[in-house]
Amino acid sequence: TQNSHTAKTVSRKSLCILNNQRVPGAENMKIILVFLFIAPLALSARAEKDFSSFDSAASPETKSRFAMLDDVRILANGLLQLGHGLKDFVHKTKGQMNDIFQKLYIFDRSFYELSLQTSEIKEEEEQLRQTTARLQINNEEIKNLSQEMNSKIDDLIQNKIQLQEKVWGLEDKVTKLAIIQPSMQETKEISSLKAFVEQQDNHIKQLLKIVEDQHVQLDRQHNQIMELEDKLNHIELQELAENSFTGEQTEPEAIPSPVRNATVVTYKSDGAAPDCTALFNSGMRSSGVYTIKPNGSEAFNVYCEMKFGNSWTVIQNRVDGSLDFNQTWDAYANGFGELNEEFWLGLNKTYSITKQGDYVLRIELQDWKDNKRYIEYAFSLGGPETDYTLQLSRISGSIPNALPEQTELRFSTADRDVDIINDFNCPENYLGGWWHSECEETNLNGKYVTPRSRGRLDRRKGLYWKPKKGRYYLLKSTKIMIHPTDLKSFN
Repeated sequence: TQNSHTAKTVSRKSLCILNNQRVPGAENMKIILVFLFIAPLALSARAEKDFSSFDSAASPETKSRFAMLDDVRILANGLLQLGHGLKDFVHKTKGQMNDIFQKLYIFDRSFYELSLQTSEIKEEEEQLRQTTARLQINNEEIKNLSQEMNSKIDDLIQNKIQLQEKVWGLEDKVTKLAIIQPSMQETKEISSLKAFVEQQDNHIKQLLKIVEDQHVQLDRQHNQIMELEDKLNHIELQELAENSFTGEQTEPEAIPSPVRNATVVTYKSDGAAPDCTALFNSGMRSSGVYTIKPNGSEAFNVYCEMKFGNSWTVIQNRVDGSLDFNQTWDAYANGFGELNEEFWLGLNKTYSITKQGDYVLRIELQDWKDNKRYIEYAFSLGGPETDYTLQLSRISGSIPNALPEQTELRFSTADRDVDIINDFNCPENYLGGWWHSECEETNLNGKYVTPRSRGRLDRRKGLYWKPKKGRYYLLKSTKIMIHPTDLKSFN
């Protein structure tokens, strides 16, 4: 009884010590404490039972001594197991703490590197803005100088006209004097006038040379400004919200949208113009439907858009989704839709125009917040034997490029996919014929969807502009136009 009371006391003290220390996560330790608490009671009962069966001749001192040794051994064993459990728990906690410190170190280092990169990007953007501002100032100065030079040239041309009139009068006099011998004074006057005219001609030629040099310098400055604007636009567009352009409109004028249900007015020129630019050069200044006849082709109607001091031949127009662009190969080859509404001009007609010379391809985009952007390419279009292969080279624009450059892109439709990638039919899955490349989502002939479309998969098949490293831009309207780079051939 005394031994049992001692074991219970030790057990209670151990439990109190552990409770006061509040060892965290000690589920295993609780089991050990329960064992330590119960074991002395069982041993005590067993000892009392054994005492009753011992020989009466055994002394009380001997019984007490053996019972205490067993209790001490059990208690020591329990304490040893408790010590091992605490040791394992401490090692495990140290390992977890080391992992946490290592992850915190990696996070701090990554955050520091990101801060450095952000600072570098901000410095580069500020340098680009300063350079653009300086170039714009230089451009304005050169423009003012060019205007002054043009004014001087106009004055010289007027003087030249007056001198030519005088020369014509002198020629009449010379004709009359062919019979009558002129006097010495008249001969000197004629010689001085000829020398003066020659001097004025040389002076005009020098001025024209200076003006040409100024124009070359202006073009170079303009190209530099455009490149810097493209870089700035690229930096700004990396921070745009998804499916929307931001910032002010960068185009010199709004994209004119044809009026629906308007009466189609067809203009015909007597000269059988090869494209819309030739019509513009002949005096046409109103946008609308005209008849053209490219070299070696039959005459057909096109929509000519007069803007930017020139005329563009529109080959695609989408404004409201009223026309389904999920068409067959033959439809895309021959064209479909109404020229005063939504339409696709046709690959055959576009090829007959572009094979006449070098052309520029202009794509105009408008998002659902009515922000407008554009991009221009130098391009070449192959014929039907090459599946209308398209090659692009970016010239300028206010949005990042989303079409591969210097790559042969073959046109394909759902019923004629010329380049199936991994058994994946791009036109069939993205809806609409296009120059697909690795089935990217950029497809201006895709399904017309609104921002409220609930089906995410359906939206991904919609009318999108998707740069390789950028967001999806959900579009409200698109327009694709062309015009020649060599205007002299159409004069």
